[in-house]
This record gives sequence, structure tokens and C-alpha cells, in this order.
Amino acid sequence: MLDRTDPEGAIAEAAARCSNWGRWGDDDVLGTVNFIDEAKRREGAALVRRGVSFSLSQSFDMNGPQKGWRRRTNPVHTMLDTGTDAALGNQGFPHGIGGADDVVAMPLQCSTQWDGLGHIFDHGKAWNGRPAEKVVTSDGDLVTGIEHMAAPVAGRGVLLDVGRVAGEDGELPDGFAITEEHLQAAIDAHGVTVGRGDIVCVRTGQLTRARRDGWGDYAGGPAPGLSFTTAGWLHRTEIAAIATDTWGFEVRPNEFDDAFQPLHQVAIPNMGLLIGELWDLDALAADCAADGVHEFWLAAGPIPVTGAVGAPVNPIAVK
Repeated sequence: MLDRTDPEGAIAEAAARCSNWGRWGDDDVLGTVNFIDEAKRREGAALVRRGVSFSLSQSFDMNGPQKGWRRRTNPVHTMLDTGTDAALGNQGFPHGIGGADDVVAMPLQCSTQWDGLGHIFDHGKAWNGRPAEKVVTSDGDLVTGIEHMAAPVAGRGVLLDVGRVAGEDGELPDGFAITEEHLQAAIDAHGVTVGRGDIVCVRTGQLTRARRDGWGDYAGGPAPGLSFTTAGWLHRTEIAAIATDTWGFEVRPNEFDDAFQPLHQVAIPNMGLLIGELWDLDALAADCAADGVHEFWLAAGPIPVTGAVGAPVNPIAVK
């Protein structure tokens, strides 16, 4: 039972209980992604039966959910060269060739993305117990930059559609805290297992609602999400990563009277868990519901922006 008045104590206790510091050596930069080994990737690849693929990414455009919180904006896409320039012959190229070019400016966590291991600190400590000021500086994440995740995040994916299992019409209401019992109910309903090295996708249905009713406070406001009490499950199952269709992964408002993202504070700097947010799981979920298969090959390497503490990703699930 959570004591809503003592987030500091609850976070400290969970951090100590779920810590993976030193588990993969003092120089580790991958955290729980270490659980994805070659055998796990072969297992994931063997799940491809029909050859159908799903992008689990939201769009990257000005119609996104961001409203400026912490200076996060939607992507700004600008053309540098266009077909008009080519047609007018003002590009300076020979023999009639023309081209188009463009640029995008955006916060790296404005749409579908991974939180890197340098994204969150606990009392000044980054992943593996390193001093935060030595890890992330004005030059970026000097130790655990997201570029280290570019290759290894590929393996067995599992969808837990908690929205369909525990919600109404496939959706959980804002503020719904997903407990270990809810996760297990989804596992049982889908007939899957969850364990070491798996990349778990948790669908709440909030994105479905936002698409229907408008973005509202989707980015930063109330949301269904994982309960703080799931820290033990996240650690015990030895999953490699977890992603949700919400902005903040954990339930909002948070479960303490005065706290901000307490599960992040345990999971990232102490557990070394890779967390994905703003994923679009709807098309995949519909297919899983139709054929009853909730496991798949999943390739989800982030854009390897050197030194970034998070980065966009276009996860591809193949069944």
C-alpha cells in the first residue's frame, strides 16, 4: 500500500530494491537492453509468420500533441529546395536535373521516442551510480548517449493491450493506475509470456481517445499509465524495454501528493530500464485482437543522435 504522503521514502526503497547498478560492470551504457542477446533476437525473428508489418510511430509534423511544456514543440518542417525551384531552373544544376531538399527542427522527444539512460537522475546520480554532472553536460550525454541504443534494440516484442482487457471500449480512463495485476490479466488473456529480454508494449487506449476527441492535455496532462507499484514487476521480469501509447509512461496524476514522475526516477537511473513513450499501438493492437497473436519481431533502434538523452524512433513490428 502506497503512503501518498511519502514519495521520498517510497522512491528510495524501490530504488534500492530494484537497482541494477554494477550488474553489467562499471562501464555499462545499455542497462536492461543487455538482456537482449543473440538468442533473444533469433527467438524474435522466428515469430515472423505472415510477413505483415506495422509502424508504431506517431507522425512527426505540426499537428502533433506538443503545447510548449518545457519548451517542447511539434516538428517544424521546412523545404530548402522545391519542385518550383527546379522548374524555374534556378538551382544551378546541369542537363535539366533538379531536386528537392528539406530540414526538420524539433525537440527529440516531441513524438514517438525512447527515453535514454541520461534522461532522468536520482538525487544527482545517473544510471549505474555515476554523478549526473559528469554524464550529461552542455555537450550532451558523454557516457550513455542514445547512439548506444541504435543497434541492440531489436528482438521479441509483446503487446499487452490493457485497454482492451481492463478498459471500456478498449480505453482506460485518465488517471487509471495499471498495476501488476492488470498486466498479468493482459498476459493471461493474450496467452503470452513476458520475460527476460522482451520489449513490452502497453496499450492504454489514450491515443485512440486523443485522435477522436482532440489532443487536449495528452502531452503532459492526466493519463492512464503504470502504477508506481509495478517497479518490482519491471525489475523482476527482466524485460529489456517498455513502451506505452501515452506521453509519460506512468499514471498521471502520479500516485503521491507531491511527486513528479516517481517511477521514472526508479526505472531509468536505478534500474537502467529503456522507456518508450508516445507510441502508436492501435493498428498493431487491432491485428493482434483479430488473429490472437500478441508477440512479434520488433526492431526499434532510435535515431543515433550523438550524446542525446532521448531520440525519435520508428518502431517496426512484424508478424
